[in-house]
Amino acid sequence: MLKAKILLVGPSESGKSVLANFLSESTEGIGGSYVPTQGVRILEYEKANMNGNSKGAWCRFELWDCSGDPKFETCWPALMKDSHGVVIVFNPELPSHLKEIEMWHSCFVQQQQLLDSQCLLIAHHKPGSAGDTENLSLASPLNKLKLIHSILEDDPEDVRMEFVKYFKSIISLLNESRDREEMSIIT
Repeated sequence: MLKAKILLVGPSESGKSVLANFLSESTEGIGGSYVPTQGVRILEYEKANMNGNSKGAWCRFELWDCSGDPKFETCWPALMKDSHGVVIVFNPELPSHLKEIEMWHSCFVQQQQLLDSQCLLIAHHKPGSAGDTENLSLASPLNKLKLIHSILEDDPEDVRMEFVKYFKSIISLLNESRDREEMSIIT
């Protein structure tokens, strides 16, 4: 069984925990009062049929719900170790979040030298917000990354389907890496 470690990072109060709970199906509700994550919260779950080949149809995902509080910055190198993907979550209605995500990208994606395909941007719209999904301008290199809008109260299954696509791309990269490693041993 393949195991994938995905980090959910971004500014405080952007909705990382709500998305982690939703994706891991650890909670039914998508609302509730805000409780800041202290350090990191790791949610594990398994998904079937994540790849098209016969090499282990099941995959275990670790969703690392990382605190957006800068006081935990000293923990970031440990959180990044052996991660396979980064999901940057932000509230598109807060201008400070649009600036902050550049820093999150630099620290968690560029420093690890991850591919663009290993990163996903999520503009998470809070319940009752306007949810403008058209007029979002991102600076380079963020504008080259896959961006999805998360409006869980309106289209939760669309969000889940986009995550499944992202997870499948991570699994594909892991399979390719494993195949290369096996070939290097054989030859």
